Amino acid sequence: MATETSPSRRLPTSQLLFGLLVVLVGILVLLDTTGVFETGDLLRYAPSLLVVVGLWALVGSRFRNLVGPVVLVGVGTAWQLLALGYATWDELVVYWPVLVIAFGLSILLGQYRTGVREVDDDSVSAFAVFGGSERRSTSEQFAGADLTAVFGGTELDLRDAEIGDRPARINAVALFGGVDIVVPREWNVRLDVIPILGGATDDRPRSADPNREVDIVVSGFVAFGGVTITD
Repeated sequence: MATETSPSRRLPTSQLLFGLLVVLVGILVLLDTTGVFETGDLLRYAPSLLVVVGLWALVGSRFRNLVGPVVLVGVGTAWQLLALGYATWDELVVYWPVLVIAFGLSILLGQYRTGVREVDDDSVSAFAVFGGSERRSTSEQFAGADLTAVFGGTELDLRDAEIGDRPARINAVALFGGVDIVVPREWNVRLDVIPILGGATDDRPRSADPNREVDIVVSGFVAFGGVTITD
């Protein structure tokens, strides 16, 4: 059994890192606008912070979460090239289909990783586009899941499941949609979701022991949608 000093507890989440970097940029802007300190040259490199967050999210999710971090790295790199004058908008705009390809690969890899062709309750895959999808696991060795909702919603119910090796890892992607994960109230869930004009929340009553070993790590990406933990 893992202890409180396990790697999943020591490393800051990409969500926390993203928030800290946003605060840092805000401080630099405030120093510049108030005339306390000239930070214009530093702010030119602000887009690189998106690349840092994206790479951190890739490593933190053990490369299970692809689409969100890849989008952040791509957008941050393009923005940085524009800010430094190494490229023009007309030169970069032709590469926008790369983001579509990355999204498609994320879906395909998610299905491959979780064996969607041969249903296995130990790992779950759910993909909802312009509709809804529900999955329920009764596995005694639940390992993880890949959940994607695009203009729709998907739900994973884990109340009858038992976790094998902790923590189980769930990758959730919500684009103009929602992902709901239902877990027992006593489980300790760690959210490591990157929200861009969206949200990731744990709506359960705060009855779980904060010192309990992390049961599930939920990583992923949200844009104009939400990832919600309920019981």
